[in-house]
Amino acid sequence: MATDTNNGDEFAVGCLLAIKTTLGEEFEGQIITFDRPSNILVLQEGSKTGPRRNVRFLKANYIKEFNLLGQAEDPLDLKKCYLDLNSLQAREESAIRQAEIEAERIGVGVTSEAQSIFDALSKTLPVHWDKTAIVVMNEVRVSSPYLPENVTGGTPAANERVKKVLELERKRLQSRGQN
Repeated sequence: MATDTNNGDEFAVGCLLAIKTTLGEEFEGQIITFDRPSNILVLQEGSKTGPRRNVRFLKANYIKEFNLLGQAEDPLDLKKCYLDLNSLQAREESAIRQAEIEAERIGVGVTSEAQSIFDALSKTLPVHWDKTAIVVMNEVRVSSPYLPENVTGGTPAANERVKKVLELERKRLQSRGQN
């Protein structure tokens, strides 16, 4: 039975549905919950049981049609449902660490050219930002306007290596801009 989705009464916990979305996707799932204020349906996909399950959050407006396949037990029955909170917390902490690492790689108050130079240097050398200066190997500094003559500090070999990479990256950026 295809049903209009404007009435959330059909979205009862435990219902098994075959869903077609407005984007052409088709899948089966069991309703875990329906949040009327946000119009979000939370579904456990397929009929998989066991410790791992796929959960989908779906805005109800994206449901083109659905068929009621039946009714089952509450999918979150606490006697059968287990959440590995330690694993979830570890994944959250890992995602936060990764986001912080990625945020530190973005220069604040620098040009897109400076960011491109930073990104190129970071492919082969350890780098970080110190305000608008690029610090390479914790000893060599590249200051604005990020030319070879703006490279200071570090051992002579490290200094020359940074200048060489900087020159090559500037040439690459120029050739890209002219094409």
